[in-house]
Amino acid sequence: MAEPTTYTPPAIWTWNKENGGKFASINRPIAGATHDKELPVGRHPLQLYSLATPNGVKVTVMLEELLALGHAGAEYDGWLIRIQEGDQFGSGFVAVNPNSKIPALLDRSTPTPTRVLESGAILLYLAEKFGAFVPTEPSKRAECLSWLFWQMGAAPYLGGGFGHFYAYAPTKIEYAIDRFAMEVKRQLDVLDRQLAQHEFVAGDAYTIADMAIWPWYGALVKGLVYEAATFLQVHEYTHVRRWTDAIAARPAVQRGRLVNRTWGEPGTQLAERHDAADFEGKTLGTGR
Repeated sequence: MAEPTTYTPPAIWTWNKENGGKFASINRPIAGATHDKELPVGRHPLQLYSLATPNGVKVTVMLEELLALGHAGAEYDGWLIRIQEGDQFGSGFVAVNPNSKIPALLDRSTPTPTRVLESGAILLYLAEKFGAFVPTEPSKRAECLSWLFWQMGAAPYLGGGFGHFYAYAPTKIEYAIDRFAMEVKRQLDVLDRQLAQHEFVAGDAYTIADMAIWPWYGALVKGLVYEAATFLQVHEYTHVRRWTDAIAARPAVQRGRLVNRTWGEPGTQLAERHDAADFEGKTLGTGR
């Protein structure tokens, strides 16, 4: 191991605006709005404000899966929130999600519009609202929710931990990369062992647990995030890779991954989604 640099934390932490790497411009130690900006509202019951990051894809996949089942009430307007430009700090967005993170959902079908923040909470809200993709039998429901919350607790180690220090931090810190790489590989092993015994993460049925985990760990084992496939030797996790490909083949997943996407080939981008016809001419397939 290389010699560590000496750093002694000060008695009182102060914010260095220039320190933070790629995302320094949108990170700050305070909450609240930075500017007044109303959110657009479309014609559908559900208004989604998001971006096609893994957390955003969870929800658009869920909505497209519900529509594929025939739940007309799941029609939605998918509005783009450009986080690099600070849209999440507009007053309208903060009113829906005080945490200023995507995605945020506003359900206008209820007597008083219902706001739902945090991707896992949105998945569970929609599953209960439409009675789909979450088991009702107590033990199966507990298994599904356990894996849903596993993802919510585990992914910060992947994204904010490994991903940040490996791909985005202005300085490569061996200890940080080593620490989070070890944890991410442990998480992949947890998933691989579970999927060795079950078709889907929570058992034999496709659930919101799969929708939550796939955008993060599926992308990782396909080498689509952080350019770390070789570094992490993701080919070892054969059961995760089998499951990843099976989820990616679902037409609703292929549609959901395009919504609020503004990068990649033009055919894979759909900045806003207001109707099923918006997917016409888009490249679906299983590539991401």
